[in-house]
Amino acid sequence: MHSYADREKLAQLFAKEVTLFEAKHPKSAELHKKAMGPLMGGVPMSWMSKWPGPHPVYVESAKGSRFIDVDGIEYVDFCLGDTGAMVGHSPDAAVKAIASQLSKGITFMLPTEDAAVVGQTLSDRFGLPKWQFTLTATDANRHILRYARHVTGKSKVVVHDYCYHGTVDETFAVLDDNGNTVSRENNIGPQVDPSETTIVVPFNDLEAAEKAFATGVVAAMLIEPAMTNIGIVLPEPGYLEGLRALCTKYDVILIIDETHTLSEGPGGMTKRRNLQPDAVVMGKTIGAGIPAGAFGMSDALTQRIQKSLHLEHIDVGGVGGTLAGNALSMAAIRATLTEVLTPEAFVAMEALCDVWTQDVQKLIDKYSAPWQVSQLGCRAEYSFRETAPKNGREAADADDFELQQYLHLHALNRGILMTPFHNMALMSPAHTSEDVARHTAHFEQALISLFS
Repeated sequence: MHSYADREKLAQLFAKEVTLFEAKHPKSAELHKKAMGPLMGGVPMSWMSKWPGPHPVYVESAKGSRFIDVDGIEYVDFCLGDTGAMVGHSPDAAVKAIASQLSKGITFMLPTEDAAVVGQTLSDRFGLPKWQFTLTATDANRHILRYARHVTGKSKVVVHDYCYHGTVDETFAVLDDNGNTVSRENNIGPQVDPSETTIVVPFNDLEAAEKAFATGVVAAMLIEPAMTNIGIVLPEPGYLEGLRALCTKYDVILIIDETHTLSEGPGGMTKRRNLQPDAVVMGKTIGAGIPAGAFGMSDALTQRIQKSLHLEHIDVGGVGGTLAGNALSMAAIRATLTEVLTPEAFVAMEALCDVWTQDVQKLIDKYSAPWQVSQLGCRAEYSFRETAPKNGREAADADDFELQQYLHLHALNRGILMTPFHNMALMSPAHTSEDVARHTAHFEQALISLFS
């Protein structure tokens, strides 16, 4: 049951926004019409069809917290490539380093000095001593799961209900109404029934986690320390610490995916909350938009891995790729971490997000919307329920695609880009109080249209 009951009014409001969108974006419409010829759905990747309105906006240029589309309209970008551009678009330091490396070579299958600098920087920030690099967080998750199964001799992975870890096959599973692990709805072409590879447990449920571990077949638990792709779901006190203790007890490799939760600080939730995982994964943000991912490992896990590998076959075992750790990615990561995404930058980003969150909550209260807002460092999100969700199922049950589409299109027509898959805003080092104020004005107008 939707929290917003007047579906006829919602449909009328959305139709008005579609008409406004079409009037404002003739050049984007023309480009999309041309793209319908060679591209499936007119987009380079199918999920780009999920943007609200009849077609996506086409970008002309972007810098910092803003971009301009081909129709000359400027937008405040709170999506930031769904975290891929969390440092802001084309930060000067990263652009300079990327341009310099482009002129010297892009990929060699050989290391550069940048890799060691980046590895040490990540080690200092996250507390894990050994690092490897990929092109995406998905790759990093796949690789560390292979290692976990390899060293433990066990076959299954535990994940949270309604989790998201990129396109990792083992993670497209949820719990059905009877508590069984089943394939997630619309899972595209799964290789096998996910129950063969995966055990799903609810977030914030230590009893369920221990029951899964006690089967003796679990190699690893892959988690976001706060769920972020079904709305923000925060850990209850003691939950993450309890998982660490259980993983130690049952020889389960604890892997923390910080791809999105890096929003809580330079060392993510791992450092800020002293989580002590066996491995950490990240991607997107650290390369300022250049494809990049990484995974860090404890000394103990590194030793188990290295002792179990054979040099002759190390390149064909399913871990790595010829572009992994390439010179361009490493140059981008080094500049991004050391010159852009600094500890000082995080302080300002979180302070600005505090304002965004407070503004949204005040308006929710003012117009008696049955919603709530949650924050994780410089990331915040509102959901269509009165209390914060405790697990993925609660968050999923509150979803309202039509309402979300209306709010996103309302924002877009007023020069604001939100993440298309949920109601998330992210602050970069380039965002300003004026950017937040623009969102506040849109959000109040939208609430008035819905609840007046």
